[in-house]
Amino acid sequence: MMLRIKRVPTVVSNYQKDEGEDAARRGGGCGRNCLQKCCIPGAKLPLYTFKRAEEIPGDNLGLTMVKSLYLLGFQWEDRMQRGLFRYDVTACETKVIPGRCGFMAQLNEGRHLKKRPTEFRVDKVLQPFDGNKFNFTKVGQEEVLFQFDASEDGEVQFFPDAPVDADSSPSVVAINVSPIEYGHVLLIPRILECLPQRIDRESFLLALYMAIEAGNPYFRLGYNSLGAFATINHLHFQAYYLAVPFPIEKAPTRKVTTLGDGVKISELFDYPVRGLVFEGGNTLQDLSNAVSDACIFLQDNNIPHNVLIADCGKRIFLLPQCYAEKQALGEVSSELLDTQVNPAVWEISGHMVLKRKKDYEEASEENAWRLLAEVSLSEERFEEVKALIFEACSYTLSEKEDEHLTQGAGDDKPPLEGTGSINKGRNCNMVSGTQECLVLQ
Repeated sequence: MMLRIKRVPTVVSNYQKDEGEDAARRGGGCGRNCLQKCCIPGAKLPLYTFKRAEEIPGDNLGLTMVKSLYLLGFQWEDRMQRGLFRYDVTACETKVIPGRCGFMAQLNEGRHLKKRPTEFRVDKVLQPFDGNKFNFTKVGQEEVLFQFDASEDGEVQFFPDAPVDADSSPSVVAINVSPIEYGHVLLIPRILECLPQRIDRESFLLALYMAIEAGNPYFRLGYNSLGAFATINHLHFQAYYLAVPFPIEKAPTRKVTTLGDGVKISELFDYPVRGLVFEGGNTLQDLSNAVSDACIFLQDNNIPHNVLIADCGKRIFLLPQCYAEKQALGEVSSELLDTQVNPAVWEISGHMVLKRKKDYEEASEENAWRLLAEVSLSEERFEEVKALIFEACSYTLSEKEDEHLTQGAGDDKPPLEGTGSINKGRNCNMVSGTQECLVLQ
């Protein structure tokens, strides 16, 4: 039978509109100072260069980190004064929900206005980039705060007016015009390469560097895969400041394993969403690789997931989820669907962005827990996914250690045992069309 999924996408750019109508009005010309080939030649944007770090960041924050915190806030407030945001997020009501978890609720009625339909299938984590759909090369240059790249001389520097090298495809930090909190921005790795929304090692390490450079434990980065409520299929991370701990950061954990490179993996317990926590490692690269390899495994096996980068890049939460799948199967109550809350990384972390005043006024720990429990994989399914993630991480690590012995044998790697069997136990396969999911039962 055909089961519809209700979607509530988010507008992140002032240029996120019907591209067909927009192109017809322009008659083939641009004239809006975008990041595409028509406008990028000769363009100049601010540039922030960071120093590559080998080690996991410590507790002492340097002057450069304090400066970067000030810089991002200054640039963000400048765009707010220029009227580039769709609403004033500082005027949104916010409260801590009574209870031991300390879930937070925000009434943000502006985020669900004038939405466009999601433009990709919700049941496939990996989908090719489509330049005809909205993507971040179509934003105006005024929405970009700065280019973000590694320093060539090992020094942290800021250049207010640097040329854009289209050949090197710079990474950029841009505003989210529908902010959830102060300083809400988008990190878009190698923007001109037009990468689809999928994690790779290089891009994930860049996100960790941004967390380090912010140098503030209240500045977190988040990632949503397709199928886990990413709304644009162009690789990006989100980030913002929230001056209280997220409930997920306070949740108890139990250690599961330590990889050979020193990365410790724990799992959440006594929290409504099952997930893994990565920390430690002999180097920053080790930590980054462990998480990105786990994400790559989930991507390749079509498992939607969310990632939270916390504690200045020292703790990373990986959260496989199945809410969209449950929607397609008709397993989510109409009461939860009517809230129009799509539980992505911020909601899963405990910051509930609510779109109806009724839901805000009636917000309770019980209601928040009930919603997030629907997001989580079952215990049995999570254990299976967890075991395969560990195997993927260990296999990748072992391969790296032995690569000098196996050069030229890459095509002979044995497949991971159990790969592709994640969905066993669910008596269904999801096949999606443009607007609907077809569930074969």
